[in-house]
Amino acid sequence: GTTTFVEGSRGADLEWETVVMTPDGGRSLPRRPARYGPDALEAHGGTLPGPAEITEVAHQTAAILIGTGRAAHDPEVTTRLVSLVDDLGLSTVADLWSARPARSLPGTLWRLYALREWVQRSPEQASREYAAGIRFTDVAHVVAGIPEPPRPEEMQRVADQILAGVFEGDFAVALERAAAFCSVVAAGRAELANDHDAVDPTAASDLTRSAASMLTPGEDLRACANLWRRGDLD
Repeated sequence: GTTTFVEGSRGADLEWETVVMTPDGGRSLPRRPARYGPDALEAHGGTLPGPAEITEVAHQTAAILIGTGRAAHDPEVTTRLVSLVDDLGLSTVADLWSARPARSLPGTLWRLYALREWVQRSPEQASREYAAGIRFTDVAHVVAGIPEPPRPEEMQRVADQILAGVFEGDFAVALERAAAFCSVVAAGRAELANDHDAVDPTAASDLTRSAASMLTPGEDLRACANLWRRGDLD
């Protein structure tokens, strides 16, 4: 199947979740909910942690991760942080951060890691969709910084590079590059949808929906870059 990221809804919260499009029409494989075993329940007095505690943990872990990475000045530490999802799994990261507002530090980290995971898993798809969007998004393409032609291996390298910039470069610039990447992919999906419209309306509809799903995260990432510069991203 083909892996893509779409924006889903859990009440008022937005999250990016992995959707596997299967030949029989596709079905969603949403993130797994947080699980609490006996030890975790005992630590909380036999009850599940409340919303306020879950929120605090999300923001604290995001701040600690960013602080550790930016203070280390160590390429090995940066590499380990970039590959965090490889070690923990995307669902664990989603459990931790995906329910937080998009324009918050944990919400931003969730979108960055989810975007990187998609590119690592589906580099050919990412390359195809990005290439289709370049001519419609000249400025965004320059900001994203992906050489032409956008080969699959180059897409993976740049996805890692963008996330590495969170820990060892200008955080706001990293967010702007990720936002620009989303804009180009969204344009590419819209163009591919147009190409499919006459021969495969279902595929065209899926591409149109997934194109729209990339626009809002891109806008949120761009807004978070401005919040970071003002010292208001937490």
